[in-house]
Formats: sequence, structure tokens, C-alpha cells
Amino acid sequence: MNDTCFDLLVIGGGASGACVAYEGVRRGLRVALLESHDLGGGTSCRSTKLLHGGVRYLELAFKTADTAQLRLVREALLERGHWLQQAPFLAKRLELALPTGGVIGQAYYRLGLGLYDALSGRSGIGSSRLLSSQQLRHALPALRDDITRGVAYSDGQFDDARLNLLMALTAEQAGAVVRTRTRVVALETDSRGRLCGAISESEGGQTEHWQARVVVNATGIHSDTIRRMADPSCEERMLTSRGIHLVLKQTLCPEGIGLLLPSTDDGRVLFMLPFFGRTLVGTTDTPCPQEQASSPSEGEVSYLLDYVQHWFPALNNIDVGSCWAGGRPLLKPAGADVNSSRVVREHEVETLACGLVSVMGGKWTTCRPMAIDTLQAVEQQLGHTLKAPGMLPLIGSAPDPLQTPALLQSQATSLESLLPDTPQRPQQIAHLLGNHGLAAQQWVSSWSDDDRQPLSDVIPVCRGELRHAITHEHARGVTDVLCRRTRLAMVDQQDAERLRPEVSELLAQAGHSSADAEGRLDLSR
Repeated sequence: MNDTCFDLLVIGGGASGACVAYEGVRRGLRVALLESHDLGGGTSCRSTKLLHGGVRYLELAFKTADTAQLRLVREALLERGHWLQQAPFLAKRLELALPTGGVIGQAYYRLGLGLYDALSGRSGIGSSRLLSSQQLRHALPALRDDITRGVAYSDGQFDDARLNLLMALTAEQAGAVVRTRTRVVALETDSRGRLCGAISESEGGQTEHWQARVVVNATGIHSDTIRRMADPSCEERMLTSRGIHLVLKQTLCPEGIGLLLPSTDDGRVLFMLPFFGRTLVGTTDTPCPQEQASSPSEGEVSYLLDYVQHWFPALNNIDVGSCWAGGRPLLKPAGADVNSSRVVREHEVETLACGLVSVMGGKWTTCRPMAIDTLQAVEQQLGHTLKAPGMLPLIGSAPDPLQTPALLQSQATSLESLLPDTPQRPQQIAHLLGNHGLAAQQWVSSWSDDDRQPLSDVIPVCRGELRHAITHEHARGVTDVLCRRTRLAMVDQQDAERLRPEVSELLAQAGHSSADAEGRLDLSR
């Protein structure tokens, strides 16, 4: 039994759970975070990698006069600005082109995107602009010939898995207890029927009791499972919609400007984005059972490839380097039966009679408002006001985030003298800073010369990084290391497979012998 009685026990180590733990520690709470698999190992590492307000939600808000959609866009745009400022090594501005069908279409989208810019207020990151035929052709040279006009606007692109990880690691560094491969199998109640803790089971079958004043359920698409542990009669609220992504080896966005396709045959939008010198294509929206959320279907793959071919007809022999899927945690209104494609991406914080606090729904970009709302519910359960949040910069950021960009530039110079003189050195510097921010120099200087040598032409990972992921970042399997800590498998599964034996050996040296550590590379995990 864990001797500590925690103020807050968070179940789930995805974006919402990690952010609740991070914000809870900032407010002086004693926090434990339990994750059944790997930090960010579910939906949270399988997004489109965009920090965005959602252009399609803005359009829907005006077509349906839905103020809830408008509030969601406004909130998400403010949060986009927050993360671009707080973690500039993980998040950056990305311009996207939106093709239009003529002068009227161009004016329509220009007006809408002007409002999108205005809603971001002081958090704006650049004004939208009209694109001439020449500008559009320069940005997307393989785009089909009949597309002659467009509008460009800005959003944010980020590393979802590492932001998730660094929120959890920052909370841990500040005193939180973080456990992975630790599945909650039961909740415990006191004589009044109030929750007072949970029982967990490790991969090896060992059970442990966790005492806590408040338990938070932040398990995304699995929220109903924990809710039913607390109250078997509670109504199911979660809908799962599978979204898949492809990474093409071809570079369709050579100038770093992505493409948004505003309307597919089934009313969705599609993105084609620059991604490690390749092209990220997504996403779909397919209602599915939870157990199928991370398994792409052949039909979905064909759906995306057909649209790539439609918009880039001269593209021959499309080469897919990687493919993954994740389940969106969509929230069904109480008592309703709603198709997932019509559910607003809002979140809800629910408190059951026994005291279980569940944060459900939402989207990656708004994980912080979700966490703050959750802590307000925690506050009510504790019966007292929480402290004001203290300063706790994300690992890799400066205490004053406005200083981080300049310090990153200075550290790039230092890394140049530490890293081997190879053709990949500029890319390796950018990669290390992009993963570790201002902590990069500290870690690289502790590695041997051999451990600093780049191992891949796709992403210049080195053995020092692989070892660091295992010893300092809770990685316990090859998928953890190659998918979420370095992203290599998310970009090129074949190249990641080449490094699998080396990662397996490092895991064995560290004493990790789970089935995944022994050598399976599986993007569905």
C-alpha cells in the first residue's frame, strides 16, 4: 500500500490527465498520476499535430447560429497562442493554403478567415491573405492545374506526444508520483460511500492501493469504464470516432505551407501538411467500437489516397511511410443518441454522487481549460479554495517564456561543438532542440561521442536519445521509444523497424522485459 494520502489521484496519462496533474501540482496539491500503458500512448499521440481553433467549427457556427461552436473556436485560438508562447520548441506557426473556387469563393473564405484572425485577439499569429495563382503554384507545385485561387491563414503545428510527456515529467519533477503500465482495476469507497482511493495492478500482476481525497477520471474514450467502476448504473456518455493519418514519403508542401481541403464528399475537411520533409495527410471520421479505435481500415486508407490523387493528379506511385489511427473522445449529450460527426468538440466535467470527477470530450488544443475546469470540481470536493498557480515552466522552457527563443538560438551554437561533424548536424541540432528545448545541451553533454552519432537519415536520432528515453522518460517498450519519444515510427515505419533490435537491447540492459520491450513495434499501441 502506498503510505501517502494524495490530494488528487489522476487516472489516465493522456493530454487531459497530464495537464490536470501539471496544473494540480502548480496549485500545491499532492498528485499521483496512473497510466495503464504509456504516457500519451492513446489518442493523444495520434492527432493531426495542429494547435488550432477549427476553421470548420467557425463556419458551422455561422451556418447554424450556434454560439457554443463560436466559444469553442475562441477558446482554442487563445490556447493556441498559449502553447506557441510557452513551448516554442514544441510548437510553431504553420501557414495553410485553402483553395477557393473563384472570386466569390475567395471573398467568402477571406471574410471568414478574417474573423478567425480577429477571434484570436492578442494571441494572433499572423493575418490571413489572398493567394494569387502564382503564389499558390509556388507553395504547392503539384496541385492540380485548375486550382488558380486560394486564401492562406495561420495555425500552430506541434509535437503532441512530447508536449504530453513534458507536462507529466514537469509535474513529476515538482513532486507528483507518475506511474505507467499501472492499470486501475477498482475504486475504493469509505463507510459513507465516498471515493477514497483506487486499486491498481502492474504488468507483473502486483496490486497496490492508492489513498486519495479526490479521484479524477481522465481516460478519454475509456471514461465510461472508470465511471461504471464508481457507479454501475451510470449512463454511458462516450462516443468513439476513428481518425486515421498517412505520412507520404513524397513532399507535397515543399515551401512549408500546408493545404486544407474545405469540403470532402462527406462534409469533412482534410489536411495535407509538411511533416519532417514528407507529407502528413488526414483525417477521417469513422464511428467505431473502442477496441478498433487505433486500427486503420483499408477503406479509410483508400479514402485518403483517393483525395491525394484527386488534388495532386500528376503524383505517381504514392509511397506511404507510416499510417496510424486514434479514437476521438466525443461526448454524447445526456439522454441523446447523436451521430459523432455532429457532436461539438466541447468538454464536460462531471462529478458523480460518490465524488468521482470525470473530464470528458474536448480536444488537444483545449487541454488546459479542461484541466482548470476539472480542478474547480476538485476544489468543490476538497471543500476549500486551491492556491493560486505557482510558476512552473515546462521542462525545456525558460522561467520567462519570452526568453526561450533567444536562449534556444544560443544553445544551438553550443550543440554545434558537441555533436559530430556530419552532413546531418544542422538537422540533428534542430531535432534535439525540438525534442528537449533548453534541456538539450545538458543531456547531450552527458552522452559519449559514440552515443551522439545520428542513426537515421529520416530523423537524426542517436543512441544517447534512445537511452535517455528509457532512463529518464518512462519509455518501457520499443513503441514508446520509436513512436512517441522520437516520432521516427510515426514518419517511417520501415526505418524505425531497422532500429528496433538496438532499442530492444537498450531496454533489456535497463531491465525492462515486457512483451513490447522484447521487440514488437506496433503503432496501434
